[in-house]
Order: sequence, then structure tokens, then C-alpha cells
Amino acid sequence: MSSSFFIKTKQNPKFVKKGKNTEAPKRKGDGDSGGKSKVRVKKVTSKYNEEISSDSDTESPVVPKKRQSKEENEYEETPQEKKLRLAKVYLDQLKEEEEKKAEDDSFETDLIAGRLQEEVLEQKGKLQRLIAKDLMPPDASEIRVLRGHKLPITCLVITSDDKYIFSAAKDCSIIKWDVESGKKLHTIPGGRKGTEDRHVGHTAHILCISVSSDGKYLATGDMNKLIMIWEGETCKHLYKFTGHKGPVSGLSFRKGTHDLYSASHDRSIKVWNVDENAYVETLFGHQDAITGLDSLSRERCVTAGGRDRSVRVWKIAEESQLVFHGHEGSIDCIQLINEEHMITGADDGSVSLWSVNKKKPLSTVKQAHGCHGDAGIEQPHWVSSVAALQNSDTVASGASGCSHNSQVQLWKCGQYYRGLEPLFSIPVCGFVNSLKFSSSGQFMVAGVGQEHRLGRWWRIKEAKNGIYVIPLKRKPPNPEEAKITE
Repeated sequence: MSSSFFIKTKQNPKFVKKGKNTEAPKRKGDGDSGGKSKVRVKKVTSKYNEEISSDSDTESPVVPKKRQSKEENEYEETPQEKKLRLAKVYLDQLKEEEEKKAEDDSFETDLIAGRLQEEVLEQKGKLQRLIAKDLMPPDASEIRVLRGHKLPITCLVITSDDKYIFSAAKDCSIIKWDVESGKKLHTIPGGRKGTEDRHVGHTAHILCISVSSDGKYLATGDMNKLIMIWEGETCKHLYKFTGHKGPVSGLSFRKGTHDLYSASHDRSIKVWNVDENAYVETLFGHQDAITGLDSLSRERCVTAGGRDRSVRVWKIAEESQLVFHGHEGSIDCIQLINEEHMITGADDGSVSLWSVNKKKPLSTVKQAHGCHGDAGIEQPHWVSSVAALQNSDTVASGASGCSHNSQVQLWKCGQYYRGLEPLFSIPVCGFVNSLKFSSSGQFMVAGVGQEHRLGRWWRIKEAKNGIYVIPLKRKPPNPEEAKITE
């Protein structure tokens, strides 16, 4: 009894009033605490739900209030207006793109059409770029002389990228030059007569040289009836072709291939495949020693027959030849201008222009480099070299003057190659034994010596054995003409 009495007196009167059951307050207290916990849980879950909904792609994103208000301020337009505005922007973009595309297409079409037209004309041999009218004679100070050979230069060639020159001389050596710096890159020394077995290189005068259009192979021919094949990059010796029975006087790689044509004083032309180190065939027809040979991209070559006074076009595939006559003296040099036209020079002092469709020259200039000797018994200066800027109206000739006032003469070909007009001359001291234009037409190169490349009839002591690099300057555009074209 006493224990129960003390408990009643200690009990809180507030809880007693609210219910007889003593557990009720506890439930109420539990309920209160439960309510508080529910509120807390709701807050947590709502926050948790917000995070999930913002990350989810399928549910609509919950945008913060600040950003919502900003967007509402920015776009105060109806959906219809928005659609219309976006449609206009899209149409403007399409219009601009189409106009730009049309301009680009027309520009590309014009470029491609022009290029294709040029290629077709080039293949037909009718392409004639008019360059001569813009050329100017260079100043003497602008002409560079590269010296390295001990004896007269006999032949030279420029690579198709205009970066290097290969030259050869009577000292049996070959030198590779850098055009820009004028420095020697490689020298292949010549050997003495009788050292053929142990010397890698030529031991006799080199008469002709040619480089493939990709610069991979270099070919040289000498008085010892040999053709040597070298690697263009390193000047390493690769092959030796034998078979000619006389000095090798002409070499030419067919453009875009590694087929090599060779001509000789034995009156024959031979065809070689350098890739396979193989001989292909021999062609006969000339009645005297062949003095020059040239070829382009067609499967044919042209030759000058020296004292038989004929020029021949050899159609390799058809195994046929075309014969042309015109010069009065020995035809010593020949060069193709394009697939259908060529230029020749002879020891009677004349320079002639030819078409493969005409048996006689289209044009001939007699005494092209003047005469020498006493009055009444004057003799014309021999034309020892000719060159042509491919697919253009510009050609050049070099004289073998037995006096120190030699020169390189530039000529302008008339329309359809029906005429030769002198442009200007460049004075050079010595025998102009070889001439070549660069592919770009920015410069030309002359191989000059104290003696003629084929003999020792005269000797000019004042001359220097060297390579003359002659820049081809262009006239500045006339402002009046520019206005007219505009």
C-alpha cells in the first residue's frame, strides 16, 4: 500500500488529467516525436526528389527561379512568333550556304575546266602560252656563274622541280648543284683513260645527260659508247648500259616514265627500261651520226641527224618514222617545244621551227648569230645549242662563236609557230654548249666552255668553263592595261 501511495503523490498532475491510462502520455509523446520526424523526412525526401528529377532526361527539368525569370524576360514572344523568327533565320542560313556553294562550285569548275583544256591542248601539241611579250633582258650583275668543272661543260639538265642542276664536262665528271644557293651537292669524279675496270664513273668525255621527271634516275652517255644510270638523290651508281657501237650523243627519259631513249654516232636509237635494267629495242634510219635527241610524254622521240641534214620523228609503238629536211648544214641540236612542234640549230648558222605535220620548216632564221671572218669570206657562227620553254612561245639558241663575243639569243615564236622574232640577247664569253629552261620559266641555264663540245677546232682563252644561271625577268604590269582589263 505504502509503495503505491508514494507513486501516486509523485505523479505529474498534468498527465493524470489527460487520461487514466498511464501509457497514453507516452503514446502522445511518441506521436509528437513521430510528427516531428515525419516533417524532417518529408524535407529530406523532397530534396532527394529534386536531385533525381534534375538529372533525369525523361522527367521535366526543374529550373531555378532566377533562371526562369531571366528566360521570361528574354523571350517575351508567343510560340507562333518564335517559330516564324527561327524559320526566317534558318532560311537565311540556307540561302547564304547555297550562294557560297554556288560561288565555290563555279570557281572550281572554271579552274578544272581551264586545267583540263590546257591538258587536252598539251596532249594535242597545240598549247602555246604567250610569255615572250613580258620578258625583259636581265642585268649583267644578276647572272650567276657556277664554277666547278676543270674543262668545258658539254651538257646539263634541270630537275622538273627546278631545285637542282646536273652538269657534265670534258673532264668526265658530273656535278649536282643546288639552284638556290649555287653550291655543289655531289661530285662524281671522272677517271683517266685505261681505268675503266676499276673506276666507277666515266673515263671519256660525257656528251649527253638526262634526268627522269620524278628525279629518281639520272642517265649520262659518253664517247666510250657507255650509258651510266645513277640515283638522282644520292648520285650512287646503279647500272651500266652497253650496246651502242659509237659515242652516245643523245639521251632522254620519256616524261612520266622510266623509259630511256638513247642516240649514238652509230646512227641508231635504242630504247631501255631503267626500272628493270633492260634493253628493249633498236631503231635504224639515219644516214649519218645522230647529234641530238629529245622526247616528251608521247611514246615517240625526235632526233637530229647531223650531216644527213634530216630531222626524224620516231613512233616507237607503230615502229615507223617521219623524215623532215630543211637545213643546209649539219643539224647539231634539237628540242621539242610541245608534242607537235620543235626547234633545231645547225652549223650553217640557222635556227628552224618545225611542225610534225609539215615536211619543211615552218620558219627559218639564217645567220641567227651573225658571222665571223674577213670580208668576203665570212662564215656564220655555228648554232651549238637550242632550248624551248615547254608549251610556250619562247625559245633560245646558243652560238659557238670562235670569238669572245658569243651570246644566248631569245626568240619569240609567232602565232601557231609560223615565225621567229628576236627578243633580246645575253652576252656570254665562250662556247654555249648546252641550254635549258627551268620548268617554271623563272630562269634558264647555259653550259659554257672554252671549246666546242664535240671537238677542239677553236679555243677561247678568255672564256670561263662554267654554268650561267640567267634569270628571266618579267615586265611590270602596265597600269593602263590593268584599268582596261578591270
